[in-house]
Amino acid sequence: MATESPGARLRRIVETNTIQVPGAPSALVGRLIERMGFEAAYLSGAAFSASVLALPDVGLFTLTELVQQTTYLTRATSLPLIVDADTGFGEAVNVERTIVELERAGAAAIQLEDQQLPKKCGHLSGKTVVDTEVMCAKIRAACASREDQNLILIARTDARGVTGMEDALDRARRYIDAGADWIFPEALRSKEEFEEFADAIEAPLVANMTEFGQSPLLRIEELAELGYGVVLYPVTMLRVAIKAVEAGLAMIQSDGWQQELLDIMQTRDELYDLLGYEDFDQRDRAYFGSNGDNAE
Repeated sequence: MATESPGARLRRIVETNTIQVPGAPSALVGRLIERMGFEAAYLSGAAFSASVLALPDVGLFTLTELVQQTTYLTRATSLPLIVDADTGFGEAVNVERTIVELERAGAAAIQLEDQQLPKKCGHLSGKTVVDTEVMCAKIRAACASREDQNLILIARTDARGVTGMEDALDRARRYIDAGADWIFPEALRSKEEFEEFADAIEAPLVANMTEFGQSPLLRIEELAELGYGVVLYPVTMLRVAIKAVEAGLAMIQSDGWQQELLDIMQTRDELYDLLGYEDFDQRDRAYFGSNGDNAE
């Protein structure tokens, strides 16, 4: 029996449900996302830049670095992974290689955006977008490059904050015609705009529920009712984790020890369980045969 590909699995899930997809800034967080019962994970370019490289979200990481992080995540979890590939690392021919490498790394869906370099976080001012035909060429290149036709190609448009809503809608339609499977309208500014977009576009839609940005935070039930298939929380877990680290460092600094932090820590046993430490230990012992317990 053929194994269902990551893209096919994600398509099947979204056909019947609106799903919440948290961002996984590390492979360990990806594994916890799976354990908590979520059905997919997201590799955010912003979270990757910040957590791994301590760089802002302005397109500074390389394809090689993104492929490596994708591999870490797809090896650590069986969840379908949506990968943020920014602008595709160049023009249409560069997008070809981007798709090949990320698909082989196990991505279920690959997201491309229509910003012009140097790109910016989608919720900041000062960004610019490429001509619509330039993005369509990238989408056509992406379609031609995927080995598995179930690999999902997500076209993100940043036009709402640059040229306005009408252009964003027009771009979405043209991106679908070029071969995009799903559409990701970035930085919509009200629930009414989310509704307008969903009413106008005949394709599965991605909603970005990033914090402190241009878009209002909407509940999963609201977005499902509007017709969105995927709800992203791209940097949420990173923001929570870094704030907790900051608080922990401050307490160690002020109190001289970490005693008051123990109740909010993951215990050693909990961490080892998440890592699968016991399985590694048992395999290691088995390699030594029946006398493994006495091996030095």
